[in-house]
Amino acid sequence: MCAAIRGKTGRGRRISTGRDTRIPAFFLYGESSGGAGDDFVHVEDIAARSSLYGWEIDRHVHQGLCQILVVVEGGVDLRLDDVETSPSAPCAVVVPPGTVHAFRFRPGTIGHVLTFAERGLTRAATEREALVESLFARPAVTGFADRPDVLARITRLLEEIGEEFHGAEPGRAVLLDWLVSAVLTLLARAVATPWSRSARPEADLFARFRALVERAHAEHRPIAWYAATLGVGESSLDRAARAVVGTTAFEVVQERLALEARRRLIYIAAPVSRLAYELGFEDPAYFWRFFKRRTGLTPNAFRRMARARATATGGTGETGDAGEGGEAQA
Repeated sequence: MCAAIRGKTGRGRRISTGRDTRIPAFFLYGESSGGAGDDFVHVEDIAARSSLYGWEIDRHVHQGLCQILVVVEGGVDLRLDDVETSPSAPCAVVVPPGTVHAFRFRPGTIGHVLTFAERGLTRAATEREALVESLFARPAVTGFADRPDVLARITRLLEEIGEEFHGAEPGRAVLLDWLVSAVLTLLARAVATPWSRSARPEADLFARFRALVERAHAEHRPIAWYAATLGVGESSLDRAARAVVGTTAFEVVQERLALEARRRLIYIAAPVSRLAYELGFEDPAYFWRFFKRRTGLTPNAFRRMARARATATGGTGETGDAGEGGEAQA
C-alpha cells in the first residue's frame, strides 16, 4: 500500500503547488523521493498495512507511479481528486499518477494494491496493446459483481505477482512485467472500449501529449504549440486524444487546468486571485469565468462546498477564505 498513512504524513514531501499546500506526495515506504526504474513493481494485500492504521489511508499523491486497488471483499470509501464515492465490492480502482487519493476501508477488507512505474506503463502500451494506455487516462472505478470470472483471473494474477515480488528466482523481472501487463489488459477490457492494434500509434502519441500537458498546462499554450513540440499536426493530436479519451486535445488541456484549479481550491488556503495567477491567468475575473464554465460553480462556491463536505465526512477542511474582496466578478 502507498505509504501516506494518517499520523505518518510527516515522512513525505509536499508537492510543489504553491505555498500552504496540504497534499503530501509519497513514494512507497515513506520515502521522500524514489528512483524507480521502468520495471518498478510493488504489490501487497490491503490488510497487511491498512489494519495497522485503523484501515484509513489519508489523502496523498504519487508522482510517476500508477496504482490499481482491487477490493475482493469488504468495502472502501474513497476520494479521487475532488470526487468521493463508496463503490461496492468486488471492484477495482484506477489511480493515475498525480491523482490526490485517500481510502477508508471497512475493517477486514480483502484485496490487493498494485503499484508500478508510469514509464513502464508507457512502454507496455506502445510495445504490446494500445488499450492499456487508455486505462490511466483518468481515475476510474469499475465493479465486478456481474463479472466474477474476470475478477477471479485478475486476483490469481495478483497473487502470482505477490509470489514473484517476494521471491528471487531467475527471470523475476521478466515474469513480473508479463504478469502486470496481463492484469492491466484484463482490467482495461473491463473499463474501456475495445481497441485494435491499429490504435497503437495514437496511444503512443497521446502518452507523450499527456506528459507534456502535465508540465505545461498552466502556461496556457495553444494546441498548435503542443503539436509542434511533439512533431505532429494538430489533426493528428486530435485523433490521438479522441482515440484514447474520446475528446479533443483542447479539452484535455482545459480539463487538466480545471482539475489543478479544483485541487488548489480544496487544498491550498490562499485567496482565489492568487491561485488564479499561479495557474497562469492574467486576470482573476477570467479565471472566475473559466472555472464557472467548467464546473457550474464559482471558485468560492466550490471551495465552500468542499469545506462543508470535508467537515461532514470528518476531513480537515483545510481550504482558506476567498480573501481580497471575495469573488471576482465577470
